[in-house]
Amino acid sequence: MENTTTQPRPELLQMADVLAREKGIDRDDVLQAMEYAIARAGRSKYGPQYDVRATIDRKTGEIKMARYTTVVETVEEEGAQISLQDAHKINPDLKLGDEIVDPLPPMDFGRIAAQTAKQVIVQKVRDAERVRQYNDFKDKVGEIVHGTVKRIEMGNVIVDLGRAEAMLRRDELIPGESFHVGDRVRSYLMDVRQEPRGPQIFLSRSHPGFMAKLFAGEVPEVYDGIIEIKAVARDPGSRAKVAVYSKDSSIDPRGACIGMRGVRVQAIVTELQGEKIDVVHWSADPATFIVNALAPSEVLKIVLDEESKNVEVVVPDDQLSQAIGRRGQNVRLTSILTGWHIDVLTEAQESEHRQQEAKGRVELFTSALDVDDMIAHLLIQEGFTKIEEIAYVPLEELASIEGFDESLATELQNRAKAYLEEKNTHLEKELAELKLADDLKSLDGLTLEMLVKLGRKDVKTLDDFADLATDELIDIVGSDAMNEETASALIMKAREHWFEEGTQS
Repeated sequence: MENTTTQPRPELLQMADVLAREKGIDRDDVLQAMEYAIARAGRSKYGPQYDVRATIDRKTGEIKMARYTTVVETVEEEGAQISLQDAHKINPDLKLGDEIVDPLPPMDFGRIAAQTAKQVIVQKVRDAERVRQYNDFKDKVGEIVHGTVKRIEMGNVIVDLGRAEAMLRRDELIPGESFHVGDRVRSYLMDVRQEPRGPQIFLSRSHPGFMAKLFAGEVPEVYDGIIEIKAVARDPGSRAKVAVYSKDSSIDPRGACIGMRGVRVQAIVTELQGEKIDVVHWSADPATFIVNALAPSEVLKIVLDEESKNVEVVVPDDQLSQAIGRRGQNVRLTSILTGWHIDVLTEAQESEHRQQEAKGRVELFTSALDVDDMIAHLLIQEGFTKIEEIAYVPLEELASIEGFDESLATELQNRAKAYLEEKNTHLEKELAELKLADDLKSLDGLTLEMLVKLGRKDVKTLDDFADLATDELIDIVGSDAMNEETASALIMKAREHWFEEGTQS
């Protein structure tokens, strides 16, 4: 039998310690990489079909090699497996799944074997370094990180974070700002992705979360959780709105975030290249929150539609431009901050709008229900806006309207239902003629009327629908039928099969 005596190799342990320190990875990861490399070199000597394994003693550096053979029912891998019948010839006590270990003599690594081992170790160390980088940064997503600009590539800023590089893409910079190699930069860690070439770290300075974290750094009450940043809406480099709230009624969250003479908020403005910041009080009541967010504009009246998340805000004639803001910026940021689609009207516009709306409803009710203007006006005064509401409201509610009785209410409901049935019949007929694809017709959340409107605009397949932008979909089906959040969710649902196909390919 060959000599299997091995000698201590302290230089291996020293090499592992140096590599571990240089790369910032665990010493055991380096030693495992060395074991893998030695085993690979062993397989090249004894045959690739054999299961050769190596171990390095963690105290002495001594290398031990052995060939492992697994006991199986049917041999599929010659050299690495042995049948139970043949195994019993060696040792009758062996069972399925047991391993026979044959020690191998120490190897004298040749030049090629040593070079191969070195390449394997380098690759394994690199892999371990990537895992360490990913683990280090995946838990820091949503935090602010500090780094130094290492280089600029096609307008994208590559930032050295010390133990890894990160990318600050051009579209994640604040418009107008520029960096040079060597500049210190603070950014929001937006995402860490595990990719074949290693973990990719993405930063942002335009993300709303960056502003929220800057407030946490400048305002102790935010950092301690006494004041909560409820929402942030940004037009990076230009203007932003931040909604703040405190459970402690004795603390003014807005005043605390602004600071004495604006010193706290000014520090954030400076970091964000002069971006103006409106700090507003958050409220659980949507109407109050919207009024706060539109300040200093005075709001005379506010009408909310909970179902569509649309809101009409009425302001004095001389404050319309202030409420809307330059290029619609103020109302757009308020809409993002509150999550409501906002229409700003003057008193005169609101009055005209109401008249047009009432006129349209009177015409709808008189035509659909075959009633006179007086009954139509009574229904409108009671808050009815759609034929569906009249058709399916509890009968007693309709009969309780002044001047109505049960027989009139019953007749109105019957006429409303007949109108809707006839309307649906026409819609179904038109839908059949439009020849929409089944995958679009089966998309949850689209009504018969919506499908017909889509077909009229030549949106006839799920892919056609998935290609739409949110505002395009709302324009087609009507803002009274669908809000921005619902439209966005439906479009993303329609795109799911794209991602599934991409994954499979």
